[in-house]
Amino acid sequence: MRVKYIVISLVTLVVGLASAAYTGWWWVTERPVPMSEPRIDYVIESGAGPKAIARTMRQAGIDIDEQQFALVARLSEKDKLLQAGAYEAVRGDTLWRLLQRMAQGDMMQTRITFVEGWDYKRIRQHLGSDVNVKQTLMETSDAELLQRLEADADHPEGLFYPDTYVFVPGTSDFDVLRRAYQAQKELLETLWAQRDPDLPLKTPYEALILASIVEKETGHSADRDRVAGVFINRLRIGMLLQTDPTVIYGMGEAYDGRIRKRDLQTDTAWNTYTRAGLPPTPIASPGKAALMATLHPEKHDFLYFVSRGDGTSEFSKNLNDHNRAVRKYILKRN
Repeated sequence: MRVKYIVISLVTLVVGLASAAYTGWWWVTERPVPMSEPRIDYVIESGAGPKAIARTMRQAGIDIDEQQFALVARLSEKDKLLQAGAYEAVRGDTLWRLLQRMAQGDMMQTRITFVEGWDYKRIRQHLGSDVNVKQTLMETSDAELLQRLEADADHPEGLFYPDTYVFVPGTSDFDVLRRAYQAQKELLETLWAQRDPDLPLKTPYEALILASIVEKETGHSADRDRVAGVFINRLRIGMLLQTDPTVIYGMGEAYDGRIRKRDLQTDTAWNTYTRAGLPPTPIASPGKAALMATLHPEKHDFLYFVSRGDGTSEFSKNLNDHNRAVRKYILKRN
């Protein structure tokens, strides 16, 4: 009888301890963690252990116990799976849910957009103003950046593909630019291999330069192939490109929103009114449509075009017709 009593007591004790352990585990892992805000963003640095992670979370406003977090992480063997990155905690999250999110790498993501036709300066300004981007290039020269990218070009203009890039907050500005550079490089290589025959363009870089001009000169997407055809026709016969966006680019900070006659006559490396052929670099970042138009231009006899004022262009085959179009669409408005 005494042995039976002892066995029953031991079983009761074990069950009680197990029940207490389960209750304690549930209390630690499954109750909502107190938070100072409904949503809290936090960033876990590479190499941080469970205690350091819990400390970061507490500093961000998530009231989590460092010892409990570290113990649960070790007992569940998730301490070996925790991934660095940016995360979001939502009011109602439990310790277990937070731990699983970091073990699975379920990171917060954001995005940044570079618009077709933006120049390199604007891309860098936009990148530098994004609070989710880790700024590392403030003291890096353009030459050093190009070297890190292993780029063949001597100038960064046009090398970054205009698109929307999704990334984890805390990603460096260099990593975002590297993705944009690789995207432009790969696209250009692919499209160059598929180009129309007999184009007056010797290299993919020349195609990139002309595509940037097409990008800046196209106000109406339906005109893009025809605009590209005008510039291709001019290059074929050695005619000056005479395109205002290249003049503006060459003016740099001196451009105040207007082009005057003296600006067209002032020689710069990018002034296609004073210099024949293509400028030395792109003048903006062309998108895929501009590259496609440049490498597959519309075949026609047009040599001139002028804006109608509504985003579309009037195309002409000779100077007399072009001057007539200028009088109709430009001079009439002035």
